Parts: sequence; structure tokens; C-alpha cells
Amino acid sequence: QVQLVESGGGSVQPGGSLRLSCTFSGFSSDSHAIGWFRQAPVSVREDEREGISCISNNDGRTHYADTVEGRFTISRDNAKNTVYLQMNNLEPGDAGVYYCAETHWALCFIRVNYWGKGTRVTVSS
Repeated sequence: QVQLVESGGGSVQPGGSLRLSCTFSGFSSDSHAIGWFRQAPVSVREDEREGISCISNNDGRTHYADTVEGRFTISRDNAKNTVYLQMNNLEPGDAGVYYCAETHWALCFIRVNYWGKGTRVTVSS
């Protein structure tokens, strides 16, 4: 059974930092990847989640949305089955619920197989 559990959300001021964690289990295919997605506070539909970053399970390749390139860093600890999203210089537009997801590297922001339950990030002064 595939499980993904996010943690690390919270409330920060603009310019602050947070590190999100996604601990996963139940799959190990090399073609898979772990992605982070954001759902803005005003959106309610799952298909409105925005792809933020992905990391390949096979070789650690990474991919970022233009809006977070240079501010966010995705990484993984294979021994802990955990993927991290380090978020620096946070902006109010980064606020929302962050979901990690199991996906395929070639379809990183396009198709999700499994979702976690999400962790909320608030950015305000």
C-alpha cells in the first residue's frame, strides 16, 4: 500500500524559510518520482494543484517550477524514504497546502498516482 505523509508546514513571515518533509512507502520503481504540489488557499479542486518540484527516484534528477527556481531545493534521503523541500525567501504567493505525490519522472507535473494529505504553509506579516 502506497503511503505519503507530509510534515513541516507552518506560519512564517515573508522572507522566511521552511523545510517540508515527505516520508513515503509502498513503492520502489526506478521510473517513479516524488513531486511537491501547492494548492492555493482560494482553490478547492485537486486539478488546480500547481506543480512545484520533482525528484527522480532513480538518479536524483530535479525539476522546478519557474516561480520557485533558485528559492526552493528538493532533496532526498533514500535511507529514510524521505524527500525534503527546502523553501527559502518565502513570498505571500507561496502560501497554500503543499502535497507530496508519487508520480513518474517523465510525467512529473502532469500525472499523479498517489497523493499525501498535505501540510499547510502560511506566509504573512
